Amino acid sequence: METHKKLTIGLFGFGVVGEGLYKVLQQTPSLNASIKKVCIKHPGKQRNAPETLFTTVKEEILNDAEINVVVEVIDDADAAFEIVSIALRGGKAVVSASKKMIAEHLPEILQLQQETGLPFLCEAAACASIPVIRNLEEYYDNDLLHSIKAIVNGSTNFILTKMFEDKLDFQSALLLAKQLGFAESNPKLDVEGYDAVNKWSILLNHAYGIVEHPDNILFTGIQNIQLSDALVAKEKGLDIKLIGQAKKLKNGKVAAFVLPQFVKNGDPLSFVKNEYNGVVIESGFADKQFFYGKGAGSFPTASAVLSDISALRYNYRYEYKKRYHHTPHELTNEYFVKVYLSFDDWKYIPREKFEWIEEWHADADRKYLIGVLPVQELIQNSWWKENQTSLILTVDPIIDNLDIIHLKKRSLELAGIQ
Repeated sequence: METHKKLTIGLFGFGVVGEGLYKVLQQTPSLNASIKKVCIKHPGKQRNAPETLFTTVKEEILNDAEINVVVEVIDDADAAFEIVSIALRGGKAVVSASKKMIAEHLPEILQLQQETGLPFLCEAAACASIPVIRNLEEYYDNDLLHSIKAIVNGSTNFILTKMFEDKLDFQSALLLAKQLGFAESNPKLDVEGYDAVNKWSILLNHAYGIVEHPDNILFTGIQNIQLSDALVAKEKGLDIKLIGQAKKLKNGKVAAFVLPQFVKNGDPLSFVKNEYNGVVIESGFADKQFFYGKGAGSFPTASAVLSDISALRYNYRYEYKKRYHHTPHELTNEYFVKVYLSFDDWKYIPREKFEWIEEWHADADRKYLIGVLPVQELIQNSWWKENQTSLILTVDPIIDNLDIIHLKKRSLELAGIQ
């Protein structure tokens, strides 16, 4: 069996990640992998690499028989998908870091891999330096995987850390994230949760065999979180994080979303600060595992690309066991969530939509309540994102339909309404 295959790489993109990979490969000669050509968009830019390495013609890479690996780290999702398709059909293995492209074209990518039998690896697209995809693929059987809960976007986590620890307001924290290069060129992608939900759609496939377009997953970002929410959280001994969560319900279906959430001090995710990412996986017998690492930046992301490249020397590929060897799980919206909601005026809050309300504080300038809503309400309507309303899930937010009757009765008893 051929082990140390020589890898000749065609690289698309020479931004933060592409250049990081170029530098890292120079420092790891033992890998037996070298970049033959780099395809770029803007030839005039100053770059720290020999000019002969670069081309603006993608065919120079895609039609080169010597190149057996295409690494794609560009911003443009449509162009990236075209490159990946041509490369796989042309007999080249592919490594990608383009989460938007993968999330939007997952069915086609799975189809291409089945048709060509070639590897398509994308560890860098989920949590940069954390090997979460490979772990979900190899280590967890989905019948035993109870839940996965993660901070997958370093920029929003950085902003929330600054709001908490330095009491910065949202805009000042965002500005700082931009200055330090943690926010995407269009910060809306980070701040409003688009980047996180793209990653979540990729992870759902490796965790539960679920293939779902990000548009069909409930999500929002941290754009409406107020400094007053951070102060309420602190008072209650909680943190606020933007969290992707997927959990198996009693009926075997999976609840999944990306929403701001309160986290208890002492919870593994409460230790994840600044641009770091963290993943907590709960399974039947292993209980909880916690993965922690840098979720943004040149070298952390390049290290994940590098790990995929090195796996190609042994012809490693994802087997998608949860999808092809099991019955894939199904996503459901038939459940309830317990939420904290802060707002300026009661008139914007449709109280009749709540199953029940446990707490309300109506006297402050910034009012808030804690109550239980059907998830369908959040999917079908957007009042909870408008008029400066801020929605944050409580610590253990998911309430199974089967539990709701019991809890409702209990809540009425607590409120003294028999």
